[in-house]
Amino acid sequence: MKLDPLVIQIIVATNFDNFTTSDVRASYMTLKNDPLLDPVDVRRKLYGELLKLVKKGWLNKKSSNGKGFTRFSKTKLFDTRALNEFSSEKTTIKSVIQDIQQTLIDKLKYYKTELLLNIGETDAYKELYTELPELVDEIQPQYNIARDNNTKILGKIRAIESLMKQDGS
Repeated sequence: MKLDPLVIQIIVATNFDNFTTSDVRASYMTLKNDPLLDPVDVRRKLYGELLKLVKKGWLNKKSSNGKGFTRFSKTKLFDTRALNEFSSEKTTIKSVIQDIQQTLIDKLKYYKTELLLNIGETDAYKELYTELPELVDEIQPQYNIARDNNTKILGKIRAIESLMKQDGS
């Protein structure tokens, strides 16, 4: 069962019972603190999250006939400990993913810097070759090594960028 960690944080509060989707939305919007969130979309999403808990038997759903308000209350099966564990698992997974993404970004920056250095090196060998053609035997092997390094580093950059695109980073 997948649940938004913020929803879990809100509903496990001991004083949070007999609530509406709008109550959860108000808390969610406050915690999320994102002015771009659409309250209607958030309410729909949260309603779906709450229905998952109703299906699990952890919440009761009561609809009033008059104005169409639906209230949710915690049942005896409501398991705060299980929800908190689930939430901390999600947070741990999320932080691991963020660490991996940051590692990839750092490697990408490093390889791009190395590529620029190697391009500068190959350019210098080209200039030396034209300025000092008598050193061609010494310059050519060094130029070839620098050019090969450029190719290897470019391959590493492409691999990391491809991986980041695949992960949606």
